[in-house]
Amino acid sequence: MPASAMDWLRYFAVVMLPAAAIAYLCGCFNGAVIVSKYILRDDIRTHGSGNAGLTNFYRTFGGFLTLVVILTDVLKAVAALLIGGMLLGGTFALYWAGLFCLLGHMFPCMFHFKGGKGILSGGTIAIMIDWRVAVVVWGGFLLLVILTRYVSLGSLWAGASFPFISWYCYPYPAVVVLAFVIGALIVWQHRANIQRLLHGTENKFRLRKKKE
Repeated sequence: MPASAMDWLRYFAVVMLPAAAIAYLCGCFNGAVIVSKYILRDDIRTHGSGNAGLTNFYRTFGGFLTLVVILTDVLKAVAALLIGGMLLGGTFALYWAGLFCLLGHMFPCMFHFKGGKGILSGGTIAIMIDWRVAVVVWGGFLLLVILTRYVSLGSLWAGASFPFISWYCYPYPAVVVLAFVIGALIVWQHRANIQRLLHGTENKFRLRKKKE
C-alpha cells in the first residue's frame, strides 16, 4: 500500500481513477435503454414511470427481451467488479467499483444521464461482494415483494439494509463509507416511489399477460 501522501496521490491517479472510470462506463450500458431504444425503437424512458429499469421495461414490453435486459445489467456489474478487483484488489475494490458502476447505471453519460435505479445491478454487486450481504439484501427484497407485491418496497429494503450488513461484515471505515453512499443512492432513486407508497398510489407487481 502507498506509504506517503505523494504515493497515495499517485495511486489514486494511476489506479483508483481508472478503476472508477471503467466501472462507470460499464454501468452506462443500461440494458433497458439499449434494448428499447435500439432494438424496439421505442425508448423505455417515454413509458410508464419513465425509469430505465427492469420493472418498467417488463411492465411496458415484457417478452423474451426482458431476459436480455437482465443479462446486460448483470454482466456489466460482474465486469465492473472483476476489473476493479484486478486493478485494486481486496474488498474495498468491490465497493469502489460497485459505486461507480451504479453511478453509470443511474446517470449514463451516453443516455443524457437518465438511467435506472440500480436494483438488478446492485443485487449483482451484493452477490459478488459477500454471500452474507447477498442473503440479507436479496432475502428481504424477495420476501417483501412476495408479501406485498411492491417491488419498490423490496428495493428500499435492499438500499437501506446494504450499508448495515456491509458494516457488520466489513467494519472498515473506507468500506462502510462506500456502502452507505451506495445504499443512499439507491434509496434516493426511489424517492418518487416512497411518495406513492405513502399516498397508496404505488403500482403492484403483476405478471404481464400476452396481448391478443
